Amino acid sequence: MYNTHSDIWVAGAFAAVVVDFIVYPFDTVKTRIQSPNYEQVFKDVRTGAIRRDVLFRGLYQGVWSVVLSTIPSSGAFFTTYEAVKSTLHNSSTSTKKTTQFQTQYSNTTLKLPFTHSLPTPIIHAIASSTAEMVSCLILTPAEVLKQNAQMVQSSQISTHSHKHNQAPKTSTNVKAMRQVLSRFKSRPWRLWSGYTALVGRNLPFTGLQFPLFEYLRANAIDWRRKRRATARTTTTRRLDGDQAAASASSRPPEGMREQLIERAGLTGISASLAGLVASTVTTPIDVVKTRVMLSASEDGGVGSKEKKGPVGKSISAGGKKGTIAVGREIVQKEGVRGLFKGGAIRAGWTAVSMSLYLSLYEGGRFYLENRRKALEGVD
Repeated sequence: MYNTHSDIWVAGAFAAVVVDFIVYPFDTVKTRIQSPNYEQVFKDVRTGAIRRDVLFRGLYQGVWSVVLSTIPSSGAFFTTYEAVKSTLHNSSTSTKKTTQFQTQYSNTTLKLPFTHSLPTPIIHAIASSTAEMVSCLILTPAEVLKQNAQMVQSSQISTHSHKHNQAPKTSTNVKAMRQVLSRFKSRPWRLWSGYTALVGRNLPFTGLQFPLFEYLRANAIDWRRKRRATARTTTTRRLDGDQAAASASSRPPEGMREQLIERAGLTGISASLAGLVASTVTTPIDVVKTRVMLSASEDGGVGSKEKKGPVGKSISAGGKKGTIAVGREIVQKEGVRGLFKGGAIRAGWTAVSMSLYLSLYEGGRFYLENRRKALEGVD
């Protein structure tokens, strides 16, 4: 791979920002469905019908907190992922020979002071988990702000704007974010209160998704190259199909179009399938993470029950609950089904977003690689 770490950072950040803007409305709806007050706030008490004017209003509230944090967090994720994976591959005794595509992740030649015989899926799981823990440090405050902003209703925004004499032309997005920020003004450290919950969700997700993604992509590429080789030998009759397929599976594709299909097209398909499986399995953890982050603000989100502190300030009744306690509370009050709220929406948009995310990432790296080669005169 002729990519530098800066190429990896730029490609990852670009892909993340584009995908965030596309799928953000679905994430907002999912957050509202998973909130503890979904039945009271977003449904009609008498008829049980969904209040669409409330559920689908302000779908981009809090988006800028995510966009601004996505650039450093996604760059940190992919830089760490590629570096750890390459280092583990270089020090492995069980990956003596890999395909050219599998070693196209980073031009680093770092090696561990010892060798190991870890299977490739374990290497991918370790690399993705390490990268996720680094990324979550940057992403957690933005996630807390985002999910609390997603729950702010227009009536609350109007009251808050009038109280603080804000201009009426200020966008709903900005007003919602200002209101949420005011909740953390006196206790900014609580912006990281959801780190454990976020890591608890993302580690199983990435630990499952990336090994599955790498496996599906490697097999898809291998299958496509063998098929092309077999078709080629049918007409040339120079080699039998098995020999040609075996040799073609270990050499890079010919032509820029073929490389782009492998690097972006097959990456997108593999990422979609892997994301669908991983998001379905980890939905219960995602529900718990959402509840923990919503309880991080002073009023714990829309419609939450509050109690008065000694100085008259409202304190969230569940603001100090840990992830395990929140999970138990969901099961006790809503049953096991409560842990799968928003699961269908999450699985659908995760499949789409991961497909776009990783295909744009690989496509961006491919473009930057060719651009760098052209500037430096490398064939």
